Amino acid sequence: MASAIKHKRRILVFGICLVILAAFAAQRCNRWREEAQARRLAARVKTEFLHAWRNYERYAWGHDALRPLSKTPHDWYGQSLLMTPVDALDTLILMNLGAEVAKTKMLIVNDLSFDRDIYVKNFEITIRLLGGLLSGYQLTNDKRLLQLAEDLGNRLLPVFNSPTGLPYVYVNLRTGQVRDPVTNPAETGTLLLEFGTLSKLTSRPEFYDKAKRALLETYKRRSPLGLVGRSINVETGAWTDTDSHISGGIDSYYEYLWKCWLLFGDKECRDMWNASIPAVNKYLADDNHGELWYGHADMQTGRRTETTYGALDAFFPALLALSGDLTRARRLQASSFKMWNLHGVEPEILDYKTMRVVAGAYHLRPEIIESTYYLYHYTRDTEYRQMGEKMFNDFVKYCRTETGYAALADVITKQKPDEMESFVLAETFKYFYLLFAPTNTLEFDKIVFNTEAHPLRRTW
Repeated sequence: MASAIKHKRRILVFGICLVILAAFAAQRCNRWREEAQARRLAARVKTEFLHAWRNYERYAWGHDALRPLSKTPHDWYGQSLLMTPVDALDTLILMNLGAEVAKTKMLIVNDLSFDRDIYVKNFEITIRLLGGLLSGYQLTNDKRLLQLAEDLGNRLLPVFNSPTGLPYVYVNLRTGQVRDPVTNPAETGTLLLEFGTLSKLTSRPEFYDKAKRALLETYKRRSPLGLVGRSINVETGAWTDTDSHISGGIDSYYEYLWKCWLLFGDKECRDMWNASIPAVNKYLADDNHGELWYGHADMQTGRRTETTYGALDAFFPALLALSGDLTRARRLQASSFKMWNLHGVEPEILDYKTMRVVAGAYHLRPEIIESTYYLYHYTRDTEYRQMGEKMFNDFVKYCRTETGYAALADVITKQKPDEMESFVLAETFKYFYLLFAPTNTLEFDKIVFNTEAHPLRRTW
């Protein structure tokens, strides 16, 4: 009798083992299929990136950008600062496009000069060119890129010569003259990653100190509720618009509070983030029929002023995930994806109460893809790769042209303007690629992306 019971137990144990092994094998098989599909998608992204890049080479080489419909070059300020080559360099490197990297780097070190009598927008030049040169230097160890970055940093420093230390909007690269005192928190507070990295790599503290002061001066002017406004005068320090939100004009101010803590270990930045994010979640977050959105509120009263959310707001799930709030990140990403699916591509601005498009353009923006990538990194949930695949298919379907990728003037009609911003190569394609590429393509936990997706690494 005992022998029969033992035999039955052995059969039962053996059966359980077989079930576990079968489940494990099925899981391994599913994982293998997912990775194979991801590799195919990464290859597709790379192919489409090259379609845009090679047409830039053909029709706009040496210029800031390609106009993809007219097949003509475009320069921001009437003369080229090589916006697209500098912005795209680290994407070329991450995609292992060796010949293109060599050609692009040669163009930059031989032709890029900042000795130009032109007024440039400090914020855009900092995140695209200074950030691109610094990440390019860290990825290639070519000191000529660092020398260009230092020269640019020197020419941008006069923007901080305001009574408050908040930067002016424009600076002349040759004369150092500044102009336009009315700016916003994104443009005053999205400088420390780049200027701080330049400071550490050149051992020149003034770069760090001036950008850090600008961030602090912005933070110090928050309202008693803990919110910042839409626009501020750098000469008086007074707010000129008290509307508060997480969209363009404020967005990357919050992003850099947390990221400067990550990159530099700056505890003041961490403390400013910890003091700011509760107010954002209290006054700007909006639960609408069980969906999480972030709208607008008056910085002084907290009163809801707009129920709008858009393409630029869609970076916030990434920041929430990066700072450890995965619950909110997942909910907000679901809302962003709903916005995308309304018309097959996200609009610039949506009224989430009525689900009506307020501003219908799509400028090939990367933020929703960035958040998809971050959420996949932190959860390894296949849902986010599937989400990314849907968006990539839509992106190709509606924005691909014969000679590159074009923005949409309206997501409903899908009419295209003659526009392909450098950030589509610096950010949008990069985040699509990293979402599907093998996880060892980039050491995510050893770098911090600036707001233009340039990876910066702590080497000091």
